[in-house]
Amino acid sequence: MRVTGIAVTASMAAVASVLSMAAGCAGSARTAPPAAGVTGPGGTPASSESSGTADGTGTGEASASPTAPATAATPAARSRDVEAVLASMTVEEKVGQLFMPVLYGQAADTVSGENQARFGAGTPAKVVARHRPGGVILFPWAGNIKSVRQVVALTNGLQKASPEIPLLIAADQENGKVSRLAPLVTDLPGAATIGSTGDASLARRAAEVTGTELRALGINLDFAPVADVNINPRNPVIGPRAYGSDPKKVAPMVAAAVRGFHDAGIAATAKHFPGHGDTSVDSHTGLPVIKHSRAQWDRLDAPPFAAAIGRDVDAIMTAHVVMPRLDPSGDPATLSRPILTGLLREKLGFDGVVSTDALDMEGVRKKYGDGQVAVRAIQAGVDLLLMPPDYDEAHGAVLAAVRSGKISEARLDQSVRRLLRLKAARGLLGKAPVADPARAERVLRSAEHRRVARLITSRAR
Repeated sequence: MRVTGIAVTASMAAVASVLSMAAGCAGSARTAPPAAGVTGPGGTPASSESSGTADGTGTGEASASPTAPATAATPAARSRDVEAVLASMTVEEKVGQLFMPVLYGQAADTVSGENQARFGAGTPAKVVARHRPGGVILFPWAGNIKSVRQVVALTNGLQKASPEIPLLIAADQENGKVSRLAPLVTDLPGAATIGSTGDASLARRAAEVTGTELRALGINLDFAPVADVNINPRNPVIGPRAYGSDPKKVAPMVAAAVRGFHDAGIAATAKHFPGHGDTSVDSHTGLPVIKHSRAQWDRLDAPPFAAAIGRDVDAIMTAHVVMPRLDPSGDPATLSRPILTGLLREKLGFDGVVSTDALDMEGVRKKYGDGQVAVRAIQAGVDLLLMPPDYDEAHGAVLAAVRSGKISEARLDQSVRRLLRLKAARGLLGKAPVADPARAERVLRSAEHRRVARLITSRAR
């Protein structure tokens, strides 16, 4: 991790604590798994450190990752694969990779008027084939989540519709207050409960259970963990979604959760950068303003994100908040080059995927139209445009900006390369894994996973 020009005493202490706690792990999403034949409980691949439950019991088959393409290729080989795919893509295909919409229906071939109206194609599979997005995100309100076998069939069908470049299939599964896959998945405590235990290994175990269950469903990216430090007791949007109010305690929890998702073989996202913890306004319905100075940000908000970066977090989600003392323009962080490129990229050294928070939220739509929001986000340093409210307007605006030079092709390639690298690191670049419905039914809400939930609850304070 590279951290320069920033007063991060608390951050460095937190990261050092995490690294000490997790000594022996390569800590990288891009590290090859153990050699074939080295197995842990239930025949699962052994990790460099035991991934059994915190009480010493193994996870058995319940936590075994489903069969997936090997990710043991060397970094150099993965880089060559990424560059080969990038070189083969048209500008239109590259722009498509930047988008992650919501598609409507419980099956890839479900006909929906919403899909037709929003994307000009009736079924999720036809939308994917027509627009070639980089990924999709699943929600119960879109009809995506009904049963275990249904979700497996949906994710397999979506991947089948994107044979050239497999999809990132995401969920917003934090557990606790935000649990989009309830009641299919294990009912794990939320971040505040885990944080109250003071035991970062439990954050890792909870993330591994969640990641294992998501992967069994065919989901490969979780928009978790929350890296916000909830220092405002009147915060209406974060609250118990955060691990706590002390950055020195939150940072190790976030780092451990990232590691747990990686143990399960899925991508993790730290959110909401540069920090959504000190606000009394909900960015879903308004535009919060946080008046932290740079020194306050260094001390209060930055440490958990620095810790996540230290564990090679795959993605970081932006916040639709204004921090005028970090960027006086009045733009929300999602559209702020000083914050996303200046602080996140250059100061914290993050070169993974930067995702927006949902672009249908009022916090990001106050000042610009939906097309301009998408363009400005890419110019600020974003790679993945999540849930644009008007897909055609946003896609058309980005494509026009590339063709006019407002967004250079080199800048477009930067983002697409990061997205392809993430897919390569998760074994998704060549051929997507096929989820097994019978196995998913064994894994989700397994006795072992429910024991982890009970253990965490028993240790909460």
